[in-house]
Amino acid sequence: MERMTISLDEDLAQQFDQFIAERGYRNRSEAIRDLIREKLGSKRLESEDSAHCIGTLTYVYNHHERELASRLTQVQHHHHDLALSTLHVHLDHDNCMETVVLRGATEDVRQFADAVTTRPGVRHGNLYLVPVEEEKTTHAHGHGHSHEHLHTRPKL
Repeated sequence: MERMTISLDEDLAQQFDQFIAERGYRNRSEAIRDLIREKLGSKRLESEDSAHCIGTLTYVYNHHERELASRLTQVQHHHHDLALSTLHVHLDHDNCMETVVLRGATEDVRQFADAVTTRPGVRHGNLYLVPVEEEKTTHAHGHGHSHEHLHTRPKL
């Protein structure tokens, strides 16, 4: 591990210490590492549309909207290569919330999210992405099949 020294003005240092306390970090180094990872990951997602990601799309919709639930399910089936799992929650008499776990090329995942959140009756959509490095490997365990390994380390 490489050691670095930084200087912060007093006001910023106090705000950072408050952030650390609120989030429950054990020390400043852990918080700084997370902030750097988050920033590098965001930058990668912005600059490399073909990069792979994992993520979640969460949205709230009115289940009384004509055939909306069926249309949302069709979108997920159409993108079965991206949509890994869905959690469906009944919020009240009129509204449901769904969270879809996604994996794939960042551009494809964003297009999927747009296809869902722009439908009439869908509201409060939020897409959260984590960049990953995707690697296909074949293991010599006698099976001869290949599968994907995902690494969440930022590509530098």
